[in-house]
Amino acid sequence: MCAMARPRKPLLSTDRIVTTARTLVDTEGLAALSTRRLAAELGVSGPSLYNHFRTKDQILEAVADSVSAQVDLSMFEDERDWRTALHDWAVSYRAALRDHPNIVPVLARGPGRRPAGLRLADAVFGAMVKAGWPPAQATSIGALMRYFIMGSALGSFAGGFVDDEAAYDPAAYPHLGQAHLLADQQDKIDDRAFDTGLTALLDGLTAQFEGLPPGD
Repeated sequence: MCAMARPRKPLLSTDRIVTTARTLVDTEGLAALSTRRLAAELGVSGPSLYNHFRTKDQILEAVADSVSAQVDLSMFEDERDWRTALHDWAVSYRAALRDHPNIVPVLARGPGRRPAGLRLADAVFGAMVKAGWPPAQATSIGALMRYFIMGSALGSFAGGFVDDEAAYDPAAYPHLGQAHLLADQQDKIDDRAFDTGLTALLDGLTAQFEGLPPGD
């Protein structure tokens, strides 16, 4: 009996579709993703995708959730105090978004029904309540942190300035004489801004926590 020949192309799978779609979004942006383009990248016919995803939006949701799944949640399961856990989670979350910035607008819609996104929200809320935050404030903390982290990933402050000294006429912008140098320090400036903002947020939350009435 002759052995069956191996398929020339890897079998289509949900993971392969999501990985390929994520790479396409990472390299070319959300506008580049279409079922036709994705099928071409996978080397399959368009209808083959419908065995796994009915619409392009479902593919985008799966890509977004694959990025949420990269966020470390272990800090909410060990002995770290709530402030340290929140800090470490925020750093991990931002790192995942920095690796995949083009999918942030999809993530910004909220977790919806995405499993990894819901696990993330559940972990943060549960940890804050367990630490002693009232549920309403725990919800606000989760929202606040999400706004801050998402915002930090939507664009670079330093990258918004052009590398052209002539663009910043001192007569019009007397305090932007060095603005043309910012682009060269983009990563350093953005990292420092994130660290500064995160520390300020956590300092403010710590002050609120210390002011909570006993048993609140």
